[in-house]
Order: sequence, then C-alpha cells, then structure tokens
Amino acid sequence: MTIQIGDRIPEVVLKRIREGVESVDTPTLFEGRKVVLFAVPGAFTPTCSEKHLPGFIARFEDFRSRGIEVVCMAVNDPFVMQAWGRTLDAPEGLQLVSDGNADLTRALGLEMDASGYGMGMRARRFALYVENGVVRQLFVEAPGEFKVSSADYVLEHIG
Repeated sequence: MTIQIGDRIPEVVLKRIREGVESVDTPTLFEGRKVVLFAVPGAFTPTCSEKHLPGFIARFEDFRSRGIEVVCMAVNDPFVMQAWGRTLDAPEGLQLVSDGNADLTRALGLEMDASGYGMGMRARRFALYVENGVVRQLFVEAPGEFKVSSADYVLEHIG
C-alpha cells in the first residue's frame, strides 16, 4: 500500500556519508522537523541529473527560508550519492541519502521495477512534505513524468 497524507514515515535505516559512511534512521531525519524528501530513480540518470536534483539545488535557500530541510534519496549506494552531490555542487545541508536495499522505498509503497533497464528495484520519482514525521503533502509522478515532484511545484503547493 502506498503511503498517504496523514501517515507517519515508516522507521527504516538509511545510509549517508559525512565523516564516513553512517547509518541514519528515519525518526532522526524527520521527527521535530519540516522536511521535503524527494526520490529519484537513479543518481547520474538523465532527468535526475539534468532537472530533478538541480531544481532542488537552485531552490534550496527558498526551502531553508521556510524552515524546511531537503533530503534527496535514491536506491543507490552512499558513495554514488556522495559523488553525485559533488558533481552537481549540492549545497551543504542538502542531504543525499542512500536507500541501497530499497527498504524505505518499499515501506512507502513507491517502488518500481526497472529490471528491464538493468537497474533492478528503484524508487519511483516522488516528493513528500513531512512535518514531525507525518506526511502532509504527497507528490508522486506518473511513470515517465517529471512535473509534480519538481522543486518549483513542491514549493508552490506546500503550506
């Protein structure tokens, strides 16, 4: 079942790189905060690298000025996420987290099978606006689309 507005973010452990690879659980990422979590099917893939992450980089300060943290997630390993962020000059504070085994992606019900492209199980393209661990807005793209999960669209539609 797909996560719905009003649902709590499931408890899952993700990976990120700061001083080294570290585990971070979803309560740590979401409790007591306003967060936009957006997911991409894959780091370094065309739409993700040319539009999705760059849009959030460009609008990062607009989110911060509203007290909203930004977290990007993909079913990639944390080293790939770190390299991707560096390649696109992601600002300090925009977190790139790895859902390498698709645990959160599956728990949210937002997985897609990209085996036909040699990519295995991946996250659908989406964005969630979360306040204190509860989903307040949900922006899930139709297959092959990039509209409702863009930084501009999300900023326009969150409270």
